[in-house]
Amino acid sequence: MRRPARRAIEARRTTFTPKHPDSPMATIVRHSRDIPIEPVRAAEATSRQVLTGPGEGSGFHMRRFKIAPGGGMPRHRNIVEHQQFVIGGGATVGIGDQVYHVRTGDVVHIPGGTPHWYRTEGDEAFEFLCVVPDGEDRIEMLSEEESSE
Repeated sequence: MRRPARRAIEARRTTFTPKHPDSPMATIVRHSRDIPIEPVRAAEATSRQVLTGPGEGSGFHMRRFKIAPGGGMPRHRNIVEHQQFVIGGGATVGIGDQVYHVRTGDVVHIPGGTPHWYRTEGDEAFEFLCVVPDGEDRIEMLSEEESSE
């Protein structure tokens, strides 16, 4: 089987008009290297990429987080749930009153309003995809002593 020419591959990395007339969004294909990476200010050695965000779909958004060795995110809660898939490294993750050790290939669900935190394990960065519902998400930073309710 012949491989498509490079020019044809690059042409697909653009925004296309929806095939269905009732579709509210265009299909978007782009490489992650073309999406800005921003530091997460409330965290230590943590960055985020908004892979799909407002105006790029309906119903949910996808983000990619990377926490360097020795880094982490402090205890906080979001009003929206999180669906996460670990794509690299390992971490200790606190969800409510439970502590989990997660690694590449694990799937994590954090219900909306549930306190949670992350701390990398080992010498490899902890990296995960995070899918959240479309809509407003408020983040509240918590102290270690605050209740998980």
